[in-house]
Amino acid sequence: MANLIDGRAIAEKVYVDLRREIAELKSNGITPGLAVVLVGDNPASRAYIRSKDKMSRELGLHSVKLELPASTTQSELLARVEELNRDPAIHGILVQSPPPKQIDETAIVQALDPRKDVDGFHPANVAKLVSAAADGFVPCTPLGIQRLLVESKIGISGAHVVILGRSMIVGKPLALLLMQKNKNADATVTVAHSRSRNLEEITRSADILIAAIGRANFVKSGHVRDGAVIVDVGINRIEDATNERGYRLVGDVAFDEVAKKAAAITPVPGGVGPMTIAMLMSNTVKACRQLL
Repeated sequence: MANLIDGRAIAEKVYVDLRREIAELKSNGITPGLAVVLVGDNPASRAYIRSKDKMSRELGLHSVKLELPASTTQSELLARVEELNRDPAIHGILVQSPPPKQIDETAIVQALDPRKDVDGFHPANVAKLVSAAADGFVPCTPLGIQRLLVESKIGISGAHVVILGRSMIVGKPLALLLMQKNKNADATVTVAHSRSRNLEEITRSADILIAAIGRANFVKSGHVRDGAVIVDVGINRIEDATNERGYRLVGDVAFDEVAKKAAAITPVPGGVGPMTIAMLMSNTVKACRQLL
């Protein structure tokens, strides 16, 4: 059976360092501030916002939670973003995705001050990731995955990493991050997706397989070679009459069958998810330091 990569335990290590940094900033009269903005009442988005706000407060950050009605217009949201851009007490801004259909998400991201874009989606931060500039912000899930691998002593340098999924949230930025020239990267990266030919052949060639395709239990035993490391980014609800909520959360990987072949694997929940929030907090503290 594979070693379980415990995202909660590794996130806690991140928080130990962050608490020290935040205490140092506060001793100099500076409190890092994070604003999270939710438009509408998507239940999954509301849960994410709650957990981000809760962790901000636990760490002692200045936390602002803006919950706007689903009827909010594009111009109203842009006005709120501009207020936060100008607010000196706010160092990081996150607008929860996906917004209601009347909102142009690309325009909202581009309206953010890139120095406060702790999600790392502004074109200026994407460019900094491409050029490996140290002052840019890397999207939180890819950054969390890299930290998971490093803390778990899994060798990235020289490894063949196959990323299943090509989104701007995970697949593309993660590929850019892991191919950088440094000791926590230097990987050979293949990005595959639902239209890739001979997909099983590609994924079986991976030393590290990262599943971010958004399909429940998509990665089966046949996709994985013996001894590979598996990182499951997916969070999917499937019906389960035996669960009191009527559903349970599963990843993009068929955990029970793949774990028998893998050297190490992340669980869902408790793997990548806690690291995403930890990296959001880390990016916010970084933004605060850079804005001083």
